[in-house]
Amino acid sequence: MPTLNVALGERQYPIHIGSGLLGRADLVAAELPTPRVAIVSNEVVAPLYLARWTGALQAAGIRITEVVLPDGESSKNWETLNRIFDALLADRCDRATTLMALGGGVVGDLAGFAAATYQRGIPFIQVPTTLLAQVDSSVGGKTGINHPRGKNMIGAFWQPRMVLADTDTLNTLPDRELSAGMAEVIKYGLIRDLPFLEWLEDNMGRLMARDPEALSFAIERSCANKAEVVAGDERETAKEGGRALLNLGHTFGHAIETGVGYGEWLHGEAVAAGTVMAAELSRRLGWLAKSDVDRVRDLLARAALPVIGAPLGAARYLDLMGHDKKVVAGRLRLVLLKRLGEACTYADAPPDAVRAAIEGCCA
Repeated sequence: MPTLNVALGERQYPIHIGSGLLGRADLVAAELPTPRVAIVSNEVVAPLYLARWTGALQAAGIRITEVVLPDGESSKNWETLNRIFDALLADRCDRATTLMALGGGVVGDLAGFAAATYQRGIPFIQVPTTLLAQVDSSVGGKTGINHPRGKNMIGAFWQPRMVLADTDTLNTLPDRELSAGMAEVIKYGLIRDLPFLEWLEDNMGRLMARDPEALSFAIERSCANKAEVVAGDERETAKEGGRALLNLGHTFGHAIETGVGYGEWLHGEAVAAGTVMAAELSRRLGWLAKSDVDRVRDLLARAALPVIGAPLGAARYLDLMGHDKKVVAGRLRLVLLKRLGEACTYADAPPDAVRAAIEGCCA
């Protein structure tokens, strides 16, 4: 069982990765201030794993409150968040209760935001069950909900006490969800880890065939990359680079998610199309060659991800991107590629070049 640590100054927390971890109540018990846990899951994941995980925890003497939410990105809103608060209050959960997310990125974001705000903050544990959540959203403490005008616009930084990633849960993951997670895996190679990018090019077939050894390596390498970035810039305050680099493709991708309606495109699908746009803009700025953009597009396509954006029109993209969290003092900071394996934040891209990159990737 590989264990990584996210080091945050005087604080740190473990990321456990491996098979059969949903039976390891001992790992969780060591992190609990009291033997009281509220588990937040959804209507898809709960029938698969909630009873097994609850049983393991109860056998360890832990009292459980269960909260089962609707599935999907469209449920990441105030109404669903309030269902968590209703359950916590109904069961008289106090400040020593640990909130636990059992599910994918939407469940983790909702549960994390609830943990950050219930009684002004309670302990939180992530148990991610999708590839995207295991390699990205469960690590780093970003939580939140969507607004009709922008994705993840309301939320809080709230670090978990631990992350428990059972790779066996990927056996029940639909192919489309596996591909969505692969977009975030590929991101790490593109922004800061060229050897990993080259490994992904050589092993994408094994990953898509769900080879356990390949998946475990990709998850561990991705988490190691994210842990290092988060340790250096926990709250994304660096003026250049830093944690913002993890948003490669996300500004364009969030515009797709918002523009077509939450849930129509999976997050990873939108990020994939957005990554192609970012690569194309990087080419137009003279940083990448056409062959580099082709490599990006080919690898994403081999992961069964879209490489053509939603036909919203460049004006609509630009309007939605203007609401992005990366806008600072009216200037949009985009994450672009200086070269494959090295990303940068850039606020001086000519508007005509941004528009042309969007139009060129949405034919």
